[in-house]
Amino acid sequence: MAEEISITYGSGHAATPALRDVSLNFFPGRLVLVMGPSGSGKTTLLSVLGCMLLPDQGDVHVRGQSVRGLSESQRVDLRRHSIGYVFQAFRLFRSLTALENLVLALDVAGRAKDGAKAKAEQALAAVGLSDKWRLKPGELSGGEKQRVAIARALINDPPIVLADEPTASLDWRSGEGIAAMLLRIAKEHGKLVVVVTHDPRMTPFGQRIVKMEDGRVVEDAEQG
Repeated sequence: MAEEISITYGSGHAATPALRDVSLNFFPGRLVLVMGPSGSGKTTLLSVLGCMLLPDQGDVHVRGQSVRGLSESQRVDLRRHSIGYVFQAFRLFRSLTALENLVLALDVAGRAKDGAKAKAEQALAAVGLSDKWRLKPGELSGGEKQRVAIARALINDPPIVLADEPTASLDWRSGEGIAAMLLRIAKEHGKLVVVVTHDPRMTPFGQRIVKMEDGRVVEDAEQG
């Protein structure tokens, strides 16, 4: 939940409001699209929801926990165990195989134990890439790389998945496939999935669409 969030970049005459009194409540099992023109505050909102950026005013509650009262190390721990991230640029390690990228994610979260390889294999199977585990990012298509990135976001079973323009760099068919996968993750696994996007391909898959302009929410509509 975001509660009266405000953020301003710069100061004095150079001050630029990025978010203005934004309040939003989110629920599990839903795919929420955050849309709007460049500079509307979408990515800043995602950074706040992901506990990577503290608001100047207001607060964020993750699973009932106020973020403002946490130390930096506590926020890091909250991110590792409660939030999975998917990025437009994939952010996979190019020198590692698909499987190794997932095992590394487990290691960073302190969960790389004896069953790490099997868990990574299961995660790749869940996104339809069982036969690609040996391949490095340079050997995968854009859609396949994004599927690995989604598997990495899900491997620690976080209740929240945040995605920043996950389909923007993909061809039409791959983009629709990723959109459908994100909806399935929300509906079948009961996760909250929040996606910042300009991509019209995402619109039919969103169960709720939040539109922003100039740092404010101007529309918040359920689609089913």
